[in-house]
Amino acid sequence: MAPPLPGPLAHLAPLLSHYGYWGVGAVVFVEDFGVPAPGETILIAAGIYAGAGRLNIVAVAVIAFVAAVAGDNVGYLIGRSGGRAFVHRWGRYVFLTPERFRKAEMFFSRHGGWIVVVARFVEGLRQANGIIAGTSGMRWRRFLLFNALGAALWVGLWTTLAYAAGTHITTLYDEITRYQLYALIALGVLAAALVGRRLLQRRHQT
Repeated sequence: MAPPLPGPLAHLAPLLSHYGYWGVGAVVFVEDFGVPAPGETILIAAGIYAGAGRLNIVAVAVIAFVAAVAGDNVGYLIGRSGGRAFVHRWGRYVFLTPERFRKAEMFFSRHGGWIVVVARFVEGLRQANGIIAGTSGMRWRRFLLFNALGAALWVGLWTTLAYAAGTHITTLYDEITRYQLYALIALGVLAAALVGRRLLQRRHQT
C-alpha cells in the first residue's frame, strides 16, 4: 500500500500510483526546459515511495538523473538555436519574463560554469538553467559537465533525504529552503573573493 504523502506532496500520489517511474522521469524532464512542473516535489515524493518499498530507490535516482540532464540539454538547444528572441516571445508562457530572464542571465554570466551546478538547487534558475547557458554561448561540453554534476548532487540529495526521512521530509525541506538564501549569499561572497584574488594575482604578475 502506498504511504500517505504529507502536505504539498499529497496531490502527486495519483500520478506516482498510476505512472510510477514514468511519471518521475516525465515531470523532471519537462521542468528542466522551462515548463512549470513540480520536478523537485515529485522527486521527493518518489523517494518517500521508495522508502516504503513501492519504488526502487536506485531506479528513481537513475531515471531522475537522466531526465534532468536530458531536460536541461533541451533547454540548452532552445537557447542556442532560438536565442533571446525566442525567450522574449515565448518565455512568458512558462513564467520566464524578459526581466526575470535578464536578471538570471546576468547572474549566470558573473559566476560562470559553477552556477550551472548551483542553479539546480534554486527555484526559477533550475528551470531556466539550460536556456540561459545556450543564449550566453557556453560551450556544450562544458555545460554538459557542470549540468551532470549538478543533476547528480540534486537527485542524490533529495532522493536520499526523502528515502531516509519518509513522511517527515516536509519539515526537513522547510528547514533547508529557509536557509537556502543564506547559502547562496555565502556562495556569492566566496565567488567574489576568488575573483578578487585572481585579479590581484594578475596585477602582481604584470
